Parts: sequence; structure tokens; C-alpha cells
Amino acid sequence: QVQLVESGGGLVQPGGSLRLSCAASTIVFRLVRMGWYRQAPGKQRDLIAQITSDGRTNYADSVKGRFTISRDNAEKTLYLQINNLKPEDTAVYYCNRVDSQGLGTLQWGQGTQVTVSG
Repeated sequence: QVQLVESGGGLVQPGGSLRLSCAASTIVFRLVRMGWYRQAPGKQRDLIAQITSDGRTNYADSVKGRFTISRDNAEKTLYLQINNLKPEDTAVYYCNRVDSQGLGTLQWGQGTQVTVSG
């Protein structure tokens, strides 16, 4: 059973930064496309950033230029550096393996809450 554990969220003021982490307990981590999703209150969960096994990245327009996705295959960890946070970035952030449709394929973790306020 693959387990995804997200961490690093918190309460920050607009313009602040956070670095989210996702630990994945799968031995095939290095071979799969991974992504970060987020779900704001009352909204659907959306894919916002993804990274292929060879390091190519893609971002949703809403986060392009502010968010950076990266991975450490040796540590089986996915990262999301978030800069210049805005109130509309408030959401629960999740990581998952991404399929060709942009959908998460593994059991979802608990996510990590990011709240931008102040």
C-alpha cells in the first residue's frame, strides 16, 4: 500500500513563502510522474504542478512563476516551493502520482493546509 504524507503547510501572510514536502513510500517513485493538487473550501481538487520522472515540469497558469515543483528520487520526496503567496492560494495541498488525464492514481494522503491571511 503506497502511502503519501504531505507536510510543511501553515499560516502565512500575503507575500510569504512556504516549502511543502511529500514523502512517498513507493519503490517506483523515481519512475513516475508526480504532482501537487490543491482544494480550496467548496471547490474541486485541481492539479497545479507536475513533474515527470526525468524532471520536466508543468504548472497551472494560476501558480506559474510563483510555485516550483521538484523531486528527490533518492529520498522519495516531492517538494513544492511556494513564493509570493496570495489569499487565493489558501487550500489543502495534496501530492499524488499523475496519470495521462491529470488525475491522481494513488490513495490520497491527509494533505497539508496552507492559509494565507493577514
